[in-house]
Amino acid sequence: MSTLSHPDSPPAPMLVLASGSRTRAAMLERAGLTALLDRPAVDEDEVKAAGRAENVTAEIVAEALAELKAQRITRRHPGALVVGADQMLECEGRWFDKPTDRAGARDQLLALRGRTHRLISCAVVVRDGQRMWHRIDSARLTMRSFSDAFLDDYLDRAGDEVLQSVGAYQLEGLGAQLFHRVEGDFFTILGLPLLPLLGFLRVHGVGRE
Repeated sequence: MSTLSHPDSPPAPMLVLASGSRTRAAMLERAGLTALLDRPAVDEDEVKAAGRAENVTAEIVAEALAELKAQRITRRHPGALVVGADQMLECEGRWFDKPTDRAGARDQLLALRGRTHRLISCAVVVRDGQRMWHRIDSARLTMRSFSDAFLDDYLDRAGDEVLQSVGAYQLEGLGAQLFHRVEGDFFTILGLPLLPLLGFLRVHGVGRE
C-alpha cells in the first residue's frame, strides 16, 4: 500500500515486488512506496541458456525473466500489483551474471576494463495473471583502464558488495571509481526503470496523482 494515497481516495491496491533485491526495495521505499517483498523461485540460468540457444537479445531475456518472476508471485496475491524486474549486462555480445566469489568478480572486472558495456533493466507489472505494463531501459557505461593494483584494492575495500550485483560493482558507492563515462538513467543502472514505473503506479492508485 502506498504511503502517498489520498485519505479520500479508494484503498490503493497492494504493491508486491517479486524480488529479493534490497536495492530495488530501497528505491521504492525512498520514493514513498511500501512494497511487500516476495521472492519467486525462478531458474534464471535456464532462461538465459534458452535465450542464448535461440540467439535472442538481452532485452528479450530481461523481459522474459521479469514477467516470469511476476507471474510466479501473482497467484499468491489476488488483486495486487506485482512488479517483476530483471537486469542484464551485455559487453560485446557476452552476457554477464552476478559473480559467485571474489575470483569471479575479479575476472569479470578484468573483462569489462577499458570497455563499454550496457545495462538493460526491465520491469513488468502483473495483476491476477494479466500483464498490465512493462518498460525496458538501457544505459551505457565505460570502465576506465585501471591498474591491477587498483582492482585488487577495490575488491578488498568493497568486500561482499561485489557479489550483490551484476557487473560486480555498485555505482552509487565505491564502484563509481571504476568508470570513465556513464550514459543513461541512474535508476536504470540500479536495476529498475523507476520513473516510468512510478507513473504507471500513480495511474492505478499507488501514489498520489
